[in-house]
Amino acid sequence: MTILETRADLSAATGSLTRRERVVLAELGEDVTLEEIATRLFVTRNTVKSQVRSVYRKIGVSTRSEAVAWAIEHGIR
Repeated sequence: MTILETRADLSAATGSLTRRERVVLAELGEDVTLEEIATRLFVTRNTVKSQVRSVYRKIGVSTRSEAVAWAIEHGIR
């Protein structure tokens, strides 16, 4: 697989995520609570919860550990 093919795969995999969803997904890999993520991003905990649910749905996972593994696999974290 060439570098261009790898980049295309990454773009396709992460293309449906918004910029903020990618930020939240990266933050999930840290040892922090949703409240701490919200504080870092200057939003409410409920906003982060909504963004996390949206990320889970878009990448087809149902747990934080699965989302973190997906992020690592796709070069987001």
